[in-house]
Amino acid sequence: HIGEPFKAIYAIRSGSIKTSILTDDGRAQVTGFHISGELLALNAIVTNQYTCEACALETTSVCEVPIERFEELCETSPGLQYQMMKVMSGEILHHQQLMVLLGKKNAEERMATYLLNLSQRFARRHYSPFQFNLSMSRSDIGNYLGLAEETVVRILARFHDEGLIILRRRQVQISDAARLQATANTKPLLS
Repeated sequence: HIGEPFKAIYAIRSGSIKTSILTDDGRAQVTGFHISGELLALNAIVTNQYTCEACALETTSVCEVPIERFEELCETSPGLQYQMMKVMSGEILHHQQLMVLLGKKNAEERMATYLLNLSQRFARRHYSPFQFNLSMSRSDIGNYLGLAEETVVRILARFHDEGLIILRRRQVQISDAARLQATANTKPLLS
């Protein structure tokens, strides 16, 4: 929860988690969706308290690493320190890309980029990059991408009708990665 003292970093073993903050006017803003293999609470290191809410989106298992133990491991393992720098660097890059996504892309480009980004993240964790579950609600996706829920639903339906994806409730299958990439108007993410 926001404001709680920072006591641990969490590694997601299975499932998925949504993080969000409250804006000054009391509205929730989704700040990320995290999947198996990713870390949570790294942003709490600088403030020494948690800066966002974390909510499981499905049955989820996490490994809690107390910060004292984590610090011990970092001191004795230079390789771990380097890996943490890579993870934090990836977080910075992700947030830079999100700023461009929200500031420069239209609704279709945002949705296509979001799906391709999820695909790439699943592939890095040795899951299928072309078929995965959207555990987050359409409303949460819209909140994250700066779109209305109705816009998210309409774009996903259009992508389905045009053969870019096959959509079965929360299951997504990317059926034409090249056209989805062209719609995203970004450099290729899939090989």
